[in-house]
Amino acid sequence: MSERATWDREGLAALPQRHRARLVNSLSGYKSANLVGTADADGVPACCIVSSVVHLGSNPALLGVVFRPPGDDSHNYHNLASTGYFTLSHVTEAIHEAAHQTSARYAAGVSEFDAVGLTPHWYGEGEARFPAPAVAESPVRIGLTVEENLLLPNRCRFAIGAIQWVDVDEALLCTDGFLDLAEAGTIAIGGLDAYHTADRLARLSYAKPDRPVEARTDFRDGWD
Repeated sequence: MSERATWDREGLAALPQRHRARLVNSLSGYKSANLVGTADADGVPACCIVSSVVHLGSNPALLGVVFRPPGDDSHNYHNLASTGYFTLSHVTEAIHEAAHQTSARYAAGVSEFDAVGLTPHWYGEGEARFPAPAVAESPVRIGLTVEENLLLPNRCRFAIGAIQWVDVDEALLCTDGFLDLAEAGTIAIGGLDAYHTADRLARLSYAKPDRPVEARTDFRDGWD
């Protein structure tokens, strides 16, 4: 067995800044890759990649997103905070390089959609059009309104979003409501800059103390 590397709190704090950021960002394991879509008051679209989306509940349907401390150039966050609308779009292998490029600090007024070659998708039409665009190239798109916008102890912001609509390819839906993310091509992020595709392993039955776990490798074979 290889030797193990260890750090205490002081040891982590003593690491060079970028080295520490890469290490600590790897500790939570694989993270979801999503593009946040917004628009400013004039309807100019913006998007940025995030790896911090978390499920908060199904009834009501809530998702949370952590944003690093916003500066003047964090126009995507400022759009979300001022309008109260945003979208989430899954990142796939086909668009992961363009999605990664959205993390560049583009000047205000420059749409990341235009800068990296992604296409805004507007849900609804006319007066019913949702005020924030999703990503047309994504197989899973979600529209949300800001339920709460919380300040965290490290000055990051935690936006809690209430799901208003979901738009997915029907071919991804299983009979029991499960969404086959491997079929969708949704990818994951490791650390700050590593992108990973997904392999199916198994779906496991609902855990109960008096029943052994049942495994299914056919992800389309849902549970009752």
